[in-house]
Amino acid sequence: MTVLGIDIGGTGIKGAPVDVEKGELLSERFRVLTPQPATVDDVAECVAQIVKHFSWKGRIGCGFPSAIKHGMIMTAANIDDSWIGVNAKTVFELHTGCKAHIINDADAAGWAEIHFGAGRGVQGVVICVTVGTGIGTAIFSNGVLLPNTELGHLMVRGKEAEHRASDRVRREKELSWKKWAKRFNEYLTYLEKLFWPDMIIIGGGLSKDFVKFASHLTIQAPVVAAEMLNEAGIIGAALSTLHPEV
Repeated sequence: MTVLGIDIGGTGIKGAPVDVEKGELLSERFRVLTPQPATVDDVAECVAQIVKHFSWKGRIGCGFPSAIKHGMIMTAANIDDSWIGVNAKTVFELHTGCKAHIINDADAAGWAEIHFGAGRGVQGVVICVTVGTGIGTAIFSNGVLLPNTELGHLMVRGKEAEHRASDRVRREKELSWKKWAKRFNEYLTYLEKLFWPDMIIIGGGLSKDFVKFASHLTIQAPVVAAEMLNEAGIIGAALSTLHPEV
């Protein structure tokens, strides 16, 4: 079964056809820059551009940087506020002519890791933390997703966690890996005290740099790099079309 997976991020929108039974991309990713501001029509046109690039006619799954309820956009952390209250499923179907399923972007990445990556077969509580423009989270208990956790917005030292420890903050403040990891470790410690996970998987754009900061993380739970790396969002978005209940 093949589905077009699309990952909508704060800086880029990328997609590729996915074999959802094997969790594999069937072609090179096609990427466009996220428009600034990321308004409804402009983002929808980018999604349509990806669909057109692949001459796609089937189903699409879209990972979106927001809490999602029944296709409706509830929050707007790294996109334009005009999205709040919009039914993204309807918008994308109108712009692409394809049946669409919308899921939180971190939840999408988590689906990929639980089914095909570092979390496959792991029992207990697994938290996937995606680190890029912001911080996203997905929580699974014995493989069952609790959607829309949005724990990147937890307050740490008077600021939202993603405003202290995202990769964007690291780059903008020109923090060394050690200094940034101290901030990130503090955030993970907070998560551990709240949820006592059996594993934490680090995904998102920063997953490829895991070895540069892993030695500075000191929490009790095992912390591992996402195996699907930056393809997780695309694969998980496609896979989510098989889970319409989320």
